[in-house]
Amino acid sequence: MDLLKKLNECENRLKEVSELVMDPDLVKDQKKYKDTMREHGYLTEVCALYDEYKKVLQGIQDAKEMITAEDDAEMKEMAREELKELEEKQPKIEEEIKLKLVPPDPLDEKNIILEIRSAAGGDEASLFVRDLWEMYCHLADRKGWKTETMEAQETEVGGFNKIVTSISGKFVYGTLRWESGVHRVQRVPQTESQGRLQTSTATVAVLPEAEEADVKINPNDVRVDVMRAGGPGGQCVNTTDSAVRLTHIPTGIVVIQQDQKSQIKNKEKAWQVLRARLFDLEQSKLDAERSSARKSMVGNGDRSEKIRTYNFPQDRVTDHRINYTAHNLPGFMMGDMDDMLDALNVYAKEEQLNEVN
Repeated sequence: MDLLKKLNECENRLKEVSELVMDPDLVKDQKKYKDTMREHGYLTEVCALYDEYKKVLQGIQDAKEMITAEDDAEMKEMAREELKELEEKQPKIEEEIKLKLVPPDPLDEKNIILEIRSAAGGDEASLFVRDLWEMYCHLADRKGWKTETMEAQETEVGGFNKIVTSISGKFVYGTLRWESGVHRVQRVPQTESQGRLQTSTATVAVLPEAEEADVKINPNDVRVDVMRAGGPGGQCVNTTDSAVRLTHIPTGIVVIQQDQKSQIKNKEKAWQVLRARLFDLEQSKLDAERSSARKSMVGNGDRSEKIRTYNFPQDRVTDHRINYTAHNLPGFMMGDMDDMLDALNVYAKEEQLNEVN
């Protein structure tokens, strides 16, 4: 990559976009307005780094000239020290710029629908689902995000077979997009009386929340059924037909929503989940066509892909995609997971950068 050429292109583009931002007619097209403002913010950050980079390069040149031209020994030594500092700084800022040159994905700013399901391990798997759900809720609290439970299938031992939660806030999908996959836990479960270590799994799906403008659904393609909500063991928890089931006939996707007492609210949430699943399906097809997205070793979000192990006896959590291990499992489960999330996002950007190069 010709770094200076790329940065000059960004600088010229910023001038063009800055003029667009000043156009009073821009706000008439909300999508174009958002896209333009997003690009302006991104280019501003790139060009700020470029300005800093130019100062470093100029400083290196000035220091070298001073070392050559200066007769005073003390001044020469000062120039050598300054040159050393700037030459150490140069590769660091170049690396920062390269990562910044990977343009942000517009999806990163979207809210998400988080689906966690128990897989292998019976009751212990359902307890692990609860633990994961609480972990993400703690993270949301730390970030100032809002959470709302949309569906919860509780088990008799206090876990969940499945729980669906919407999370809204700043840069939610961009932070959690690589969490999709199989999460594995190794510990002595509460349900084990003999004290034996057990391995259980749960699947996590992170779906970018779709607005009506993001995905077009033909109402004729969706069958809507209403029914009475049911609880564990078939117990009737509602005496009215408030539960809603949506079946998207072309894809076979089925969404059932029964957590609210109001049929209208359940239908609203069901459509919200259906839009997210259809949007995710469409994005997966697009990603499959973009080889760079699928070549990333961070993973493709496949729910059959084992991505992380939580080993409680060893106080260890390991992400297998980037060989990242942390030894603060209690803190991690309380939402202190920024270091791993940051490492995943940096690695993903590096992979994208390698594809560009």
